[in-house]
Amino acid sequence: MLSGLPGRRLLAQRCDDALVVQALDDAFAPTGERVRVPAPWPSRRGTWAVAPDASLAVFAGVHAVRAVEPSGATRWEVRHGCWYGACREMHTSYDEYADRKDHRYPEGGSAGFSADGKFVWAHVRGPLTTGELDPKAIDEWLLLDAEDGRLLARADAGAAAAGSHHLPHPVDPTQMGLSIGEGQDGAPLRWGRWDGRTMAVDHIAEDLALMSVSPSGERLMTVAHDQDVLAVRDSRGSVLDGLEWDAETAVPRHPDAEPDNDEASPCWDWAGGFIDETTLICSTVESDEEWGEGRHWAIDTSGARTPVEVSYPLPVGTQAGIALGDGLWCTASESGDALLVWALDRD
Repeated sequence: MLSGLPGRRLLAQRCDDALVVQALDDAFAPTGERVRVPAPWPSRRGTWAVAPDASLAVFAGVHAVRAVEPSGATRWEVRHGCWYGACREMHTSYDEYADRKDHRYPEGGSAGFSADGKFVWAHVRGPLTTGELDPKAIDEWLLLDAEDGRLLARADAGAAAAGSHHLPHPVDPTQMGLSIGEGQDGAPLRWGRWDGRTMAVDHIAEDLALMSVSPSGERLMTVAHDQDVLAVRDSRGSVLDGLEWDAETAVPRHPDAEPDNDEASPCWDWAGGFIDETTLICSTVESDEEWGEGRHWAIDTSGARTPVEVSYPLPVGTQAGIALGDGLWCTASESGDALLVWALDRD
């Protein structure tokens, strides 16, 4: 995974027993020592996030959010309710359920660092081991001090998640986006703000996936849960004028698709994002794969606003692109053993 803002790029790979992180310079060349953070549980049992300076990794697991230093030392841990829905135990360790068949496929939450690395936002299954919230709350959204794990604020996420991911505001560390997946039931989208005392949560929608935040933090890229509509919104959730695209009418069917097949209509992938403040990279790979090579699209929201198919000079595999900002995005190579970084030819 390639992440981070321009000037603070990180290449990270989650192995089963560790998270390996390499800092990169602006030319994507390795800089400094590679960091290996031991993982407290296997990769299939949770998600992870890494601080912008790679000094700390946070693992969001089935029963706890744990912050681990490169030395392997646990800096702090916040325990919470078990993500396996039928379980009401407050586990104290992973070993308690590691071999239990009923815990093989738990649901899950996530964690994310603020842009400056000072805060960790964590989406957890309630309740916490200390303190009280609304007893009807199923999922909680926490704001934690990254240094010591101190709970700064908490709120009811208003969801019953199967999974989630965080997207930070690139400039303001007191704002964070949370995209929640509830399987077939929906996709709640939340935007959090902290004023130094309390957390305010905007319930933007119940059926949207948050894919990207623009470099300024003022624009959000979303895809509808059923993948038919892609849109650019302000941080309160309102669609900006004219910046909404229905896949069925915005992009043509795959050239090899059966013309009379109703299932051949394109749909947007849950991937892509802002490669700069006004340009999007997006894809229809999932709906294209039955007919042939998947397609990527660039959209200039300040110009024609029409999706333009990206033509690559070499095969890029079947994955959607990952927006990097600074005019760049990346894809996996066709073999899957390398990441390729791209920029649009503006000529």
